[in-house]
Amino acid sequence: MPGMSLRQPLRFEDQVALVTGSGRGIGRAIAVRLASEGAAVIVNYFRNRAGAEQTASAVEALGRRATIVRANVGEISGIDQLFEAAQAEFDRLDILVCNAASGYNRPAMEQKPRGWDWTMNINARSLLFCAQRAVPLMVQGGSIVSLSSPGATRVLPEYVVVGASKAAIEALTRYLGVELAPRGIRVNAVSPGIVETEALRHFHSLQGEDPFARLAERTPAGRLATPEDVANVVAFLCSPDAAMICGQTIVVDGGYTLPVDPPRN
Repeated sequence: MPGMSLRQPLRFEDQVALVTGSGRGIGRAIAVRLASEGAAVIVNYFRNRAGAEQTASAVEALGRRATIVRANVGEISGIDQLFEAAQAEFDRLDILVCNAASGYNRPAMEQKPRGWDWTMNINARSLLFCAQRAVPLMVQGGSIVSLSSPGATRVLPEYVVVGASKAAIEALTRYLGVELAPRGIRVNAVSPGIVETEALRHFHSLQGEDPFARLAERTPAGRLATPEDVANVVAFLCSPDAAMICGQTIVVDGGYTLPVDPPRN
């Protein structure tokens, strides 16, 4: 009709999202995706300030507010610092995405206590204690999404501690999902397969190899997932469309982990 606006409503308009580890890669894609639908974003980083500033600039270019907070979520004091800054800046939270991750990749027989503690604290413990700090700020309900990986259920080379931390994330997702659902807070996880990021490409280039074409051939979808593919699913889980999804882990890998034998062309 003449004069009628065709503007689609933004799913996260006037909401506040906190994305840990959002200075690059999947975390940045998630921050930008949420901002594209209206959310103000708290950009968290620990080491890479320049990357966090790039993420914040991308959020602001969409007309959304961005706040950068340096904090190590592997430390309880860092989590406290992060949420104190969030509360001081916005006094509310609608979306928490626990994306920050790290790990010591070694065979099980060579793993060290320090590697275990570092990996578990950043990857898994942070989900529990970030959730504890986030819930009081989610007075009108909200959504918590964490990032897992296929190593939570499959044995990957030298991945024992990271895999254990991701399995813990998926267990915490179920427990938090059940406990927080009556408060109107949804808790879910996303498990990307191999995601083609700049960091991963750089790592393989140092080894003189380019495995992405070969891995894409083994993926039924015909390509690897991108950070944007993962961000789209995270955004869906944070939206009202996912109102009845509780405590689940959604795999985003183009079918890579499904076949017993790789598809042949």
